[in-house]
Parts: sequence; structure tokens; C-alpha cells
Amino acid sequence: MRSLKLLFVSTSVGALGTGLGGGVELTLQNLAIALMNAGHYITVVAPETSQLDGFSVVEIAGNLQIIAQSQGRDALITMPQDAVLSNMWDYARSVQMNYDVIVNFAYDWLPFYLTPFFTTPIGHLVSMGSLSDAMDQIITSVASSYPHTIAVHSKVQAESFKGGLDFAHCVMNGFDLSLYPFCENAEDFYAWVGRIAPEKGLEDAVAAIDSLGAVLKVWGVIQDEPYWNDILRRYPNANIEYQGFLPTSELAIAMAPAKALIMTPKWVEAFGNVAIEALACGVPVVAYERGGPAEIVRSGETGFVVAADDVAALTDAIGQVGTIRRSRCRCHAEEFYSLEAMGDRVEAWFEKILKNVT
Repeated sequence: MRSLKLLFVSTSVGALGTGLGGGVELTLQNLAIALMNAGHYITVVAPETSQLDGFSVVEIAGNLQIIAQSQGRDALITMPQDAVLSNMWDYARSVQMNYDVIVNFAYDWLPFYLTPFFTTPIGHLVSMGSLSDAMDQIITSVASSYPHTIAVHSKVQAESFKGGLDFAHCVMNGFDLSLYPFCENAEDFYAWVGRIAPEKGLEDAVAAIDSLGAVLKVWGVIQDEPYWNDILRRYPNANIEYQGFLPTSELAIAMAPAKALIMTPKWVEAFGNVAIEALACGVPVVAYERGGPAEIVRSGETGFVVAADDVAALTDAIGQVGTIRRSRCRCHAEEFYSLEAMGDRVEAWFEKILKNVT
């Protein structure tokens, strides 16, 4: 594929490097590296104070957007005064002719609505499953009117939208696997990684670990402090060790010796980056059958997938992780989730976008 000039427009819920953007931050970084390695040129537009080493970042001032996960299905489309979302897309409009493709990483209504008003094609990498009727409507409308401009991380994510996203390209995800040290021998603790917020279901992991009398190390931004405090109140004797939010390289080293990673989403997890990060370290994954993690984990081979919200089944599966070969976990990550593999999938998506430009 010829070299492309790409403009990445980041999430509007937080600056890159803060963790507020969740898995979108890591996805953007990894995709930028993969495409740069393939010979493309990338500029990133992101909220002010964003940090992304090795790339040109245009920092945009403005007020952050409220996260979509905190709103109901009938939520109205709103923006704060002087919204960073509108400011970022106003900048993108002003420079669009300098780029071959604009890539939207934000799960926000505005960039989808703006699609027909731009002359440079916009590719939307949808980071979440169906959360609201208004977002469903605009995403499916763009998918219908502009085939091939929508990409998703998993099939189950695409299927969560009303009517499905028939034309969506499944690009999964990719990682710099050299950052994840393989650990053959596990230590006596389990891991949970993610934003600490109700939709991530941390309380179920704590309940399971508490019943086993085991140790659970928790990494991630405390996004909902009352929720976190409520878990501590409900499980006063649980052996929970909060480890804070760590950069990727530090998290990989800290998580690598875990017996297993536990994933307990209460919503349709679009992909589950941390599942791949764990597998790359040789850490088996025990996950609810809800969203992307269920497509990543090969039950009985690289971990276990159990019925969603079934804490008893979760507990039983955690007790069986010693039967999983940690080397097989690493091999699975190398086969499907390298930066090169994701770069190839995204280049194929861009080719479809550019082929359909009229």
C-alpha cells in the first residue's frame, strides 16, 4: 500500500496518558506505531496536556466530554460549553486537505454526524458496543450511507448494535509484544485491570477472590470513587491490593507473574485490550461471556469463559487456571495480536475506504 498521511482524532473524555480514555488510549498508540512502521505518516489531535512519545500531537483546549458509559440508553446528545470535542473537529476540518484519511477514535455523536460534510474520508474506529439509541442511530446510518468507513474490534461488538453493522471491518487489536515479558512461573496472586467503574464489574472478581481466600491485585484509574468505596465496605476482609494506574511497560512487568487475569464486564466489552496484554505475558484469562474477551479467550486452552454474572462459575474457573499452559497463552498473542498483524488489517480497511471515495 502507498504511504498515507493520516490524521488521528483522539477520544474527547481525557488527555492521552491520563488513563481516562481507557483502552482507546492504548489502541491509538499501538495503531500509530504499527502504521508508522508500515511507512505511513501520522498526526494526532488530542485534548491539551496529551502525551504520546514519538508522534506529532496537536493539543486542543476545551472542556472534556462526559463518558458514554455513565449515561442511559435514552440519553440526549450534549456537549459542554467550549467543548474539546467540537474544537478538535473544527481543527480537523481546517486541515483535512493535508491528509488522505482521518481516523476517529471517539465514541461521540458529532464526528459521525460530520462525516458527509468532510471532503477527506473519515474512518471511524468504534471503541464500544451499543450504549444509547442516539449513538446506535448515527453509527448505523453512517455505516449504511458510507460503507466500509466503520471498523470494530470484535464481531460481538458489531452485533450489539440494532440491526448489526454488516459493513463493519473487524480489525481486532495489536500490541508491541516486546513490552510484555513472558513469565513461566506464577506467583500467589490474581490480577484485575481496568477503569474502576460499575460497568467493569470489579465487585464480582472481589467476591470470587474473597470466597477463595486469595489475593487480588487491582490496577487502574479509580473513575468512580463511591463505587470503589462501596466494594471495600461490602468485602471488608477481602485481600485486595490496589496498585494504582501504571504505564504499559510497568503494568506488564507487574502483572506478568499473576496466576490469572479476571475480567468481569457488566457491559458489552468491545474488545478487552488487557486480555491480550495478559496472554502476552503468559497469564491465563478468566472472563465473562460478554463482549470481546469471549472471542479472545479459548476456553480450556488460554483461560476460561464462563456465563456472564455467574460468580460461582467464575470462582470455579479461577480455581482451574493451573491447568492452562502459560506458553500457549503467549503463542496465541503472537499469532493474532502483534502490531504487524493489526497494521495489515487496518491497511486493508483503509484500502476499502479509499476505494469507495467518490
